[in-house]
Amino acid sequence: MKIFLAQQNYLIGDFENNTSKILEAIEEAKLHGGDLIVFSELSVCGYPPRDFLYFNDFIEKSIDSINKIKEAARGIAVLVGAPQKNESVNGKRLYNSAYFLADGKIKAVIQKTCLPTYDVFDENRYFEPASQWNIIEYKGKKIAVTICEDIWNLGENPLYKICPMDQLISQSPDLMINLSASPFDYTHAADRKAILKSNVVKYNLPVFYCNAVGSQTEIVFDGNSMVFDKHANLCGALKSFEEEFKSYELLDDGTIKEGVLELSKNISTEQLNPDQLIKDLNIDTIYNTLVLGVRDYFKKMGFNKAILGSSGGIDSAVTLALAVQALGKENVLAVLMPSKFSSNHSVDDAVELSKNLDNRHEIISIENINNSFLNELDFLFEGTSFGLAEENLQSRTRGNLLMSIANKFGYILLNTSNKSELATGYGTLYGDMAGGLGVLGDCYKVQVYELAKYINRNTEIIPNNIITKAPSAELRPDQKDSDSLPDYDLLDKVLYQYIEQQKGPDEIKQMGFDDELVDRILKMVNKNEYKRNQFCPIIRISPKAFGVGRRMPIVGKYLS
Repeated sequence: MKIFLAQQNYLIGDFENNTSKILEAIEEAKLHGGDLIVFSELSVCGYPPRDFLYFNDFIEKSIDSINKIKEAARGIAVLVGAPQKNESVNGKRLYNSAYFLADGKIKAVIQKTCLPTYDVFDENRYFEPASQWNIIEYKGKKIAVTICEDIWNLGENPLYKICPMDQLISQSPDLMINLSASPFDYTHAADRKAILKSNVVKYNLPVFYCNAVGSQTEIVFDGNSMVFDKHANLCGALKSFEEEFKSYELLDDGTIKEGVLELSKNISTEQLNPDQLIKDLNIDTIYNTLVLGVRDYFKKMGFNKAILGSSGGIDSAVTLALAVQALGKENVLAVLMPSKFSSNHSVDDAVELSKNLDNRHEIISIENINNSFLNELDFLFEGTSFGLAEENLQSRTRGNLLMSIANKFGYILLNTSNKSELATGYGTLYGDMAGGLGVLGDCYKVQVYELAKYINRNTEIIPNNIITKAPSAELRPDQKDSDSLPDYDLLDKVLYQYIEQQKGPDEIKQMGFDDELVDRILKMVNKNEYKRNQFCPIIRISPKAFGVGRRMPIVGKYLS
């Protein structure tokens, strides 16, 4: 049986273009003698559709698309993902389903069993889980079809009571096919390979896994669709972060004609060292995730030009380099906004960076504008000393300038805050926290430095002085980040344990961290939830990003 995997980038709710893309792939597979073509989870409508699923019109358009696709399913079978109405009076009104189309008809519909309700997922809000499990028979093969999370439950996951493959294996299937929308995070790629291999080993069946690719606001799908033969050899893998279309020949003995990839021999399931997760990752993968996240956000929102404040610091430098890579140098404007506290080398570094990237840059001094604000506030501030309010006024002045230029010329403002700053509240609301997209908001400071080194891997793009100098907001004389925050290398390790690993204060202290330091850091994190609640979407690279995947109360007593 010749099976095609169509790893495609969809736009949520764009039924016309999503359907057109699916139909084109079907025709291409027909031309090359395909027996079956597989698409990703909820491919017709895009994933995750969230509350669009409450709109009847959204569901009707999805059904219309399925009806168009089924007409193309002649001479080839199609597995495609779409929401399905639950005709029963019981349960949720929809299923997350895979439609098996052949001979111009809907031959079978498979419902998802395991509905994730954690982190960025909220499927139990919308969907009813499957209550029956049947294989599909096609061209002499018995096919067990599952959807994304279904293969992550090997009967041992406490989140779910039913393992769909345990139900299907009694019907003697010949192969497994999984339609997925599995987002990227830097712990997930190894886990994903390991879980696929574990399914193959447990059920002694080959598996064809088709994952989504592309960015949907803050979530990035990395593709990496895979095929394993029944001996748990990885016989094929589609590209990361790119659309790809590929066929594999399933032989009668359960082997795959494409051949075995050397990288698949021993897929490790060992837990990575937490310090490595923060710093020593495959930084090229994180880089590619962020580039795709920026590029797709702009493309799918209908924008093409970005603006950002270029301070001569590491965060804005890395953000600028990523933006130029994603959008093209002609579509990125860097604005330098020095004040009397800005050092000469910061301006020089920012200018040199833009020259290296060949993007447009402008210099606007905020001195006069900031002074006019202070003059108007003088009668209220009289008798007080220069402090945080005056420092933040500089940041808000810059934010106003950037947003004014963005409004005038149709730019989207890229925010440059990193995860360490967002975690501790080291940022100014309506100032340097302004923006339409947080590019580095899920990258700890130590990861930002690793990204800078990666960007400079072949030649010096980011001036070395930006990488080596002590980070500073430059809002008062001789200011350094270390005046307000612990050393980033130590800070990020504590933050990682609290945010990603969800360890409590006592657990973190038992790991050898200073008690007062832990209390100080965790208090900063919790007291600044109100700031993060007002922040823009953040491109997700970790297993626990700020935003939709981390829902914390703004008010509360825990660690207050």
